Amino acid sequence: MTSSVRYEIPEPGICVITLARPDKRNAQDVRMTYELNEAFDRAARDDTVKVIVLAGDGPHFSAGHDLKDVVWHEEFDQVGTWGGFGEPGAEGWVAREEEIYLEMCARWRAIPKPTIAAVHGRTIGGGLMLAWVCDLIVAADDATFADPVVSMGICGVEWFVHPWELGPRKAKELLYTADSWTADEAYRLGMVNHVVPRDGLTGFTLALARKIAAKPMFGLRLTKQAVNQAVDAQGQPTAIRSAFTLHQLAHTHNLERYGICLDPSGIPPALQESFPSTEPDDELRVKRRAARAATSDGKAKS
Repeated sequence: MTSSVRYEIPEPGICVITLARPDKRNAQDVRMTYELNEAFDRAARDDTVKVIVLAGDGPHFSAGHDLKDVVWHEEFDQVGTWGGFGEPGAEGWVAREEEIYLEMCARWRAIPKPTIAAVHGRTIGGGLMLAWVCDLIVAADDATFADPVVSMGICGVEWFVHPWELGPRKAKELLYTADSWTADEAYRLGMVNHVVPRDGLTGFTLALARKIAAKPMFGLRLTKQAVNQAVDAQGQPTAIRSAFTLHQLAHTHNLERYGICLDPSGIPPALQESFPSTEPDDELRVKRRAARAATSDGKAKS
């Protein structure tokens, strides 16, 4: 099976991880999430890598979470410690999103090496989460950003750092309206570090990475930790966790009212027909859990 993530070392000290589902506008299915986590881990553990760049193939950085994804993370080795993926009711949904969204983003944000997101085209919903966990963001002048999930009855994507990235008032406006914002506006708001011509995005980002990679690795690690700790002291982790709880309340409400985790009136028209009328039921989740347990037992005995 073709990987949805590409891993490259274009020059000493720099790793480029590329989202490689251009036909899907780099929409993040479960497979991509786990493959991206493996790539980040590989770069983090490689002592020759000093800077990690995250980029995207095709016309857009990322269209967000793949709403048509039918793969469940029972098929992959568990990364976090929450567990309970196959449990019925809200317990299973919380476990799923705890693993593939919240815990993944927290791990990537904490990588003790500088990370740079090179974004272009559209960055929507879950795509914001990938850019926001990076230390720096370089945006092409054609880049636009949006978190439209309020239209689907949800209070913003799971990695809820909007007030830090946009400021509280602009965060409210852009969430309430589901409007997009441009690279220039993101620069004015302090969300991105640089805006560059589209055809110069790769070269500029690599030059920035090269400049950073020339610094002592231990100094870079400690600097990242110092800045992250300052943001943590402001209460960001607690705020993210609180918003995640509200996010799950929204899912539970929608599941009870509509039979799916989103308000169907806000699902993009292009996905309306293909979106499942109901989410996998509790019985199916229990069967998946049993199948996974049987597979694990078989591996252990062999």
